[in-house]
Amino acid sequence: MKVTAPQPVGHVRVELEDGEVLHVLHPKSVVAYQGPPGHREDKITDLADAYRKKRWIRSRMRGPSEFIIGLPPGCMLQTIDIEEGGDLLFDFRHVLFFTEGIGTATRVQKIKTAWITRELIRIRFSGPGQLGVITTGDLVPMQLQPDTPLFVEAGSLVAYPESARVKLSVYGNQIASQHMNVQWQLTGRGPVLIQTGSRDHALAEELQGGGFIKRLLRELLPFGGVYIK
Repeated sequence: MKVTAPQPVGHVRVELEDGEVLHVLHPKSVVAYQGPPGHREDKITDLADAYRKKRWIRSRMRGPSEFIIGLPPGCMLQTIDIEEGGDLLFDFRHVLFFTEGIGTATRVQKIKTAWITRELIRIRFSGPGQLGVITTGDLVPMQLQPDTPLFVEAGSLVAYPESARVKLSVYGNQIASQHMNVQWQLTGRGPVLIQTGSRDHALAEELQGGGFIKRLLRELLPFGGVYIK
């Protein structure tokens, strides 16, 4: 399998040789395909029992074939090697595809955790094989430590070891803890995968010229939102 992601990122090109099989979890993202028509087989996914009511469809793509997968604006795709016996739990929403032979298992999150993070299920993938993971910004690994907690903004945590001790938390002094998003607090051993795209909308607005004065004028002046850009 060959996966090519041009710069700037907007799509990926996947080339499968004869005998290679790839499962695409977001079939509508396939915008172009070249190969025998019968080498694409769509079916209702059985990846996670709790998600079956949504009737999610996945595509089984066989080689030889070539196809283009379009990516949402600002997103990147990275291919990750999954070893045999791997125990990383992934946020299902980030997995775009995986190779034939990858094993899957579902892990239901605690209700309190699911209520805050809006994710009921995480998926454990075991190899050998490869995953295509879609993220905002780069995908950065960090190593857990048994005694020193790692805090990760809840929406930025893509994967963590099943053996890790995980809870929801905040950190820092009173002002810090009152003005931050909910954090995952993790301890243990093994890698975690973090997407680094900034979620600070105020920062993005300031970098684009939308500073404090402009925001104030837009709010105070009649039709300020129309005339002040």
